[in-house]
Amino acid sequence: MLRMGQMPFDRIRQHGEETYPNECCGVLLGYVETDGNRAIDAVSAENTRSDSAHNRYRIAPSELIRIQQQARHRGLDIVGFYHSHPDHPAEWSKTDLEEAHWLGCSYVITSVAGNAAGGGAGTGRCRATETNSFLLAGTGEEDKRLEREPIEVTAGVGAR
Repeated sequence: MLRMGQMPFDRIRQHGEETYPNECCGVLLGYVETDGNRAIDAVSAENTRSDSAHNRYRIAPSELIRIQQQARHRGLDIVGFYHSHPDHPAEWSKTDLEEAHWLGCSYVITSVAGNAAGGGAGTGRCRATETNSFLLAGTGEEDKRLEREPIEVTAGVGAR
């Protein structure tokens, strides 16, 4: 199970709406607990994909290192990643699985529905519709798999 506060949950969905019709991406910070991950912050990252940002994302390694250092400074861990699927369901794709490498992390996907031809960010023509989470399970690259995990959204920020 992925537990998170309302604020990081809303931040993920808003980020997807802001970057529509391109995919947004970011990192979930929090704690690994015995019964799942607890995300207390969602840190947005720049989607550095220039070839197909509408249906792919990439977080620059230097940005990921910076976010990880900030997390450690705050006593937090990277517990997951998030991205949006503009005009597609909040379900993982073959590419999502191929590019997921952090075993034990939650991978959150938000579907953003809109009219890419008639508008985009800031026009009120798109909205986050569904948000799902998937745990990257397995022992390595050979047997990794994304398993659906429930999201529990709490009123607070998700702190312990």
